[in-house]
Amino acid sequence: MRQIPLAIGVEAAHTFDNHLPGGNALAVAHLKALTAQAAPVYLWGGSGSGKTHLLRALVQRFEARGMHAGWFSASDRAPWAYKDDWALIAIDSCDALDADQQHAAFALFVESATRGVPVVAAGRVPPVDLPLREDLRTRLGWGHVFAIQPLGEPEVRAALRREADRRGVFLSDEVMDYLLTRFARDLKHLMSQLDRLDEYSLATKRAITVPLLKQMLAEEGAA
Repeated sequence: MRQIPLAIGVEAAHTFDNHLPGGNALAVAHLKALTAQAAPVYLWGGSGSGKTHLLRALVQRFEARGMHAGWFSASDRAPWAYKDDWALIAIDSCDALDADQQHAAFALFVESATRGVPVVAAGRVPPVDLPLREDLRTRLGWGHVFAIQPLGEPEVRAALRREADRRGVFLSDEVMDYLLTRFARDLKHLMSQLDRLDEYSLATKRAITVPLLKQMLAEEGAA
């Protein structure tokens, strides 16, 4: 009988300290220097490029200084209420906002402009290609726009190694090679695979090896 591990793992906090900038040093520097009255910032890039990490890192930075921030994404149903104590508004997954969410996002932009509160948003495509109402799309694109570049293989390996170390598990070069050749080099997806592999290792009481990884995939019908 396989042991079912308790869900005791804690997701790593999204901060600038544990973010690997890769080719995005300019965007990271701009976000770190963001202050009140700043023009809107829009980050765009493919899934797993690190957009959400950067947004959450910025929110964490503001909150560490005793300020409050509003967080919204396509997974949050509208209406979205504005709070008077916000010093930052973050909007993720802009390319997936429905009509009600677009209306709510535009209202946040209007409110933030009157109060001098910066808005930082992210989506998978540049502003010009966003499938949104024109007034919202224009506002997302009139400030600073950064194309977020995916990490190269050395940075992806470093990120996986760091997360494995945080979990207290050993990730060999052979396992790393298999992950990088078997799956798309999308860091978000690879981290999900590492999470599944860690749980499977605990459940089977076996060390993480390529044979264990292959067994897990075979049992899931993905080998």
